[in-house]
Amino acid sequence: MFKKAFFTNSSGILCSRIFGFIRDLSMASTLGAGIYSDIFFIAFKLPNLFRRIFSEGAFTQSFLPSFIGANRKGLFTVTVFLIFFSFLIIFSICVWIFSGFFTKLLAYGFDDSIIALAKPIVAINFWYLCLIFCVNFFSSLLQYKNNFWVSAYNTTLLNISMILALFIARDKDSYTIVYFLSYGVLIGGILQILLHCYSLYKLRYFKLFIVGFKDLYRILSDKNQFVLNTLKHSLGGFFRQFFPALLGSSTAQIASFIDTLLASFLVSGSVSYLYYANRIFQLPLALFAIATSTALFPMIAKMIKNNNEEKAIALLKKGFWLLLFSLGFCVIGGIVLKNEIIWLLFERGKFIRSDTIIVANVFMAYLIGLLPFGLARIFSLWLYSFKRQTQAAKISAISLFCGVIFSLILMKPFGAVGLAIASSLGGFILFILTIRAFGFMRFINIINNKKLFILFIILLLLEFIILYFLKHFFNLGDFYAHL
Repeated sequence: MFKKAFFTNSSGILCSRIFGFIRDLSMASTLGAGIYSDIFFIAFKLPNLFRRIFSEGAFTQSFLPSFIGANRKGLFTVTVFLIFFSFLIIFSICVWIFSGFFTKLLAYGFDDSIIALAKPIVAINFWYLCLIFCVNFFSSLLQYKNNFWVSAYNTTLLNISMILALFIARDKDSYTIVYFLSYGVLIGGILQILLHCYSLYKLRYFKLFIVGFKDLYRILSDKNQFVLNTLKHSLGGFFRQFFPALLGSSTAQIASFIDTLLASFLVSGSVSYLYYANRIFQLPLALFAIATSTALFPMIAKMIKNNNEEKAIALLKKGFWLLLFSLGFCVIGGIVLKNEIIWLLFERGKFIRSDTIIVANVFMAYLIGLLPFGLARIFSLWLYSFKRQTQAAKISAISLFCGVIFSLILMKPFGAVGLAIASSLGGFILFILTIRAFGFMRFINIINNKKLFILFIILLLLEFIILYFLKHFFNLGDFYAHL
């Protein structure tokens, strides 16, 4: 079951990221790394932040255990949906009305003329937040039925929609292209919802919604006290877990958001440098760490509920070694070939050689934190399965605070690269504190395999030697310099 779920998630994420890179290639070629690309990335940052937080665990990690334990699953499901969706609708209306204020919050370093250009784009993109909540709410329900393919592949529709928007607007001015791109985001969100609705219908979830609405109507009409108390108990348990989980699973995303805010105070293009580098960094993180944790969590949660801790530890052990090898290879390969990767993916059109060099260095700085961020995800599953979301949130808050301090120290001397280094340092703190909460002896038990460690080190050395030799044998640096 774990292998099937992992490969389903990985293949879906890979497909989505391929289209995501095509999207980024189109954006880099069309908008380059300048003020208009900065405007879009600022506008898309907050809804995209919430998309990553929700889709990469925060909502599912609190919703699934509560859904499993709820006596009236339909009523619980419908009530949670209505509470969140109503709040997001009201929030989005406020952003639409006071778009200038919220744009200033997102990019405080922008001057008034750029804020004026950015605020309608921010208002448009923010509506995606309502759409993506529906997507991730439905994904959580599908994961309960071990349906992972929709969650894994749905982001592909968003990327395709944005690519088509860029294609249609390719001959227009840069500001108009940003408008087209923003509406493409909304169309992609609608397509994602429709894909989930198809699977929900096939798995007969609509009957669950009907039962839930009927129970809710009973509460509102005759104030059935027994049903109301049952609902209060389920909701109380859910929200006690949700708010800590929201912070606990979103350290990397919040750190990236703060980096974007700080980058608005740096030279023009810094926001774009961070975005492009972080997009490449997120590929191995999503392809391996997020896919693994998504596959593991429902299984580990059920094992813990059934008091099968030994089986849960064995499953975590498989996840650890899988991530250690896969992410380790990505770190070495990415650092050795950083310039070549960015050149191949982005250097065309308005994205010039100087942009390539800066983004490559930012990418390398992000890669330093790939292993700690990835490994921390699977060990945090232990805390979430035992409903220790508050402890996980405290750990994330500490690592986030340290990361911000590092950012403030490093941003002036090193610019965008300094912000990426600070993010990686925060990842190491997150990993150390998570292992401490997980249990040092449990961790030793998981990593206690000298043969695998020796094999890991040997393979990484071989990878480095091979890539370094091939790179200099073909003299790729000089080859690219003459393009």
